[in-house]
This record gives sequence, structure tokens and C-alpha cells, in this order.
Amino acid sequence: MLVYGLGRSGRGAARFLAREGKKAEWIDARPAAEDLALMAELGWAPGDASRPYRTVVAAPGVPIDHPDLTRLRAAGAEVIGEVVLAARARPALPMVGITGTAGKGSTTVLVAQLLRASGLRALEGGNIDPPLLDVVDRAEVAVVELSSFQLERVPGLRLPVAVITNLGVDHLDRHGTLEAYHGAKRNITAGQEAGDVLVLPAGLAVPTRAQVRAFDPARLVLADGQPVLDPGDLPAGVHPANAAAALLAAEALLTHLGRPADPAVLGDALRHAQPVAGRFETVAQAGDVTFIEDSIATRTLAVQAALQRARPPVAWLVGGRDKGAELAPLREAAQGRVAQVIAFGEDGETMARALGLPYRVVGGEDGEATMRAAVQAGLDALPGGGTVLLAPVGTSFDQFRDYKARGESFRRAAQALAQARTEAQL
Repeated sequence: MLVYGLGRSGRGAARFLAREGKKAEWIDARPAAEDLALMAELGWAPGDASRPYRTVVAAPGVPIDHPDLTRLRAAGAEVIGEVVLAARARPALPMVGITGTAGKGSTTVLVAQLLRASGLRALEGGNIDPPLLDVVDRAEVAVVELSSFQLERVPGLRLPVAVITNLGVDHLDRHGTLEAYHGAKRNITAGQEAGDVLVLPAGLAVPTRAQVRAFDPARLVLADGQPVLDPGDLPAGVHPANAAAALLAAEALLTHLGRPADPAVLGDALRHAQPVAGRFETVAQAGDVTFIEDSIATRTLAVQAALQRARPPVAWLVGGRDKGAELAPLREAAQGRVAQVIAFGEDGETMARALGLPYRVVGGEDGEATMRAAVQAGLDALPGGGTVLLAPVGTSFDQFRDYKARGESFRRAAQALAQARTEAQL
């Protein structure tokens, strides 16, 4: 067996295989110190893509058409990801799989919360922290966030319950076309059978053999239409669409296990649901200026939602590495709300110019310095108050390890500025 690509997912696969008493070889073009330390601890040797392997567990960051993976498949290897490895190793573990262009992480967390409220030891993993393979032996139910990258490598995966939150434009830099991107997303239902359930937004048609449950954000109801909660009673930060999808998914999983879904329990759990940290999160306040971190907002739908929710006028931090997000809807969403775009990072100026909005370009010697400059510029653009919003459109990989590191950098810069302003007023 070969683990191709380490990082968070690959390390999770390696730890799991080691717990199972199995050895594998590994390949990573740029292994981090943490990767090398784990491989040394396990005693695993580097692999060679020119040699044959029966199974290759490929990390989602490795494109499915990578020359090495193509060569390995041609030599007879089956290329899978951590989700299929988990499903094959733990076939009795029920899984709820969740994907979508926007909202999949929040919906994953909501489903897990609803199932825990219903008395199940439900743990989330996958594209959301932690890796799925880190939780499979502690969970009664695994709730799995699935990216399009992960769904490229799920041969034979059958999910009793699957969710597609929506289908928009994203990751064209990786998939090439919108059709290929949507095709990867639809793989979530490819292995489902007649007794399984696929949860979809009302109006979205996806070919499937599973039973379809359509959700409507305006109605938080069970599959038979029984009301559970008024959408207006959801806590701040919980989107009605995510709640509606999560409700039907949780009910379907409970039904799959032969457990009744209690509307009162589910309604109470939704009423007290905890939103995901780092999703449109207020991290600081300086006078009448609010700093909101939404570093994960790199998809058009997610950025649109952030722009619509932010209190205007908005200083909108845009930057990172362009991944082909559709900008025209963002230009429309920003009209009358955005005072200035603060462009940063590798493709920030290019994206800001394409948006056709007033913008200012900032930079720094590294990601941390760049973010400090961007947050300061955002504050300077709002002398009368408003919102400094990090909804960057671009990925973080030009200057940061991942979107979380970028969000943490924004948080530090915003809190430091807010503290400095407070001290200056004393």
C-alpha cells in the first residue's frame, strides 16, 4: 500500500493504518517537518511511483489526474481516499456524507449536533477537522464533510444518507470545467441504492437511485411536513438552509438506525445550535467598526452571503490565490454596500480590478505583515464606522498554510488594532 500525499489527511491515514498493524510506503513532494517526524516514528520508507502497488490512498490535495496517480493506475493500482479506506475498514459504521459549494461544513456540524442531541455518539470529520480516520473508532455515527477533491476518489462508496447543500461555481482551477466540478460533487450519491436518502435543495435535480428529500430554508420540517422550529428562532450564525438540510439528514439517519426522530428534541437542538467557529465570526470591535472573519469564504455563494450579512459600509478584504471564482455576482452583491476593496496577496489586485470597485492594494514581507496592513487599511476606509470583512475569494496558499492560519492572522491583527484604539481613548 502507498500513501500518496501526507498533510492532515495523509497523516490521518497513516496513523489509522499503523493502529491496524499495517505498514505502507509514502510519497510527498514537499513533506512538512510534522510529516517526516510521523514517518520516522512509524518506520515507513519512502515509496516510488514507478513501482506497482495494489492500493494507493491519495490525499485530496493531489489532483486525480496527477501524472504519478495516472502511472500508478496504469500499473494496476486502485486509487482511493481516506473516506473509502474508512468505509471498507469499518463497514458497520453508519456515515452521513455532506457536500456542496457552500454550507457543507456548517451543515456537517449541525447534523452531528442533532444526532448527539438524539442520544447518538456522532462525531464529525473528513474535510472538516479532524480527519475521518481519527474518529471512526470513537463514533457510533460518522458525519463526513466531503470536498469535491475527496469525491474524486470514492469508488464504491455507499452512504445511507448523503446531502448536497447546493451546486455553484468553485475550484475551476482544479477541475477545469463547471461540469467536471459538479460531476465530482454528484459522486456523493453514485453508490447509493433505493433504500438510501439524498437530501437536496428544493429545485435541484440530481440523478440518483436514492430517495430524495428536498429542503426549503423557509420551513424547518421533518420529511412528512411536521414542523420542528420556526427559522426565525435559529441562533445567530446558523443559516436556515443549513439547518433545514441538517434536520432532514439527521431524521433520515435516525430512521436508518430504527430510532424515532423526536421533533421536540430536534427543535431544541436547533434552537441551541452552535455555529462553526471561523464562519462569518465577529472577532473584534473598534468603536463603531466591526471586524468579521470569514477566511473560508472562497466560493462565490459563500462570499455573496457574507457581503449580504455584513453591516454596510464594508471594507472588503479580497486576496490570496485566484481559483476561478465567479466574480460578476459578487460585483452585484457589493453594489451600495462596499466602500472599498482592500486587495492583498498574490492575485488580490487582479481580482479587485475585475470586480470594478474602488480598491487599495496592500502588501508586506510575509503573510502576517500583509494581513496587518490589510486590516489597518480596512479600518482607515471606514472613518464613520462599518464592517471590515475578510471574505477573500482567493485561497490562502500564497502566503498561509491554510484558510485557518489566514483567519487567525486576521483575528490577531484586528484585536491588536481594536485594543490600540481603546487604549488611545483612555
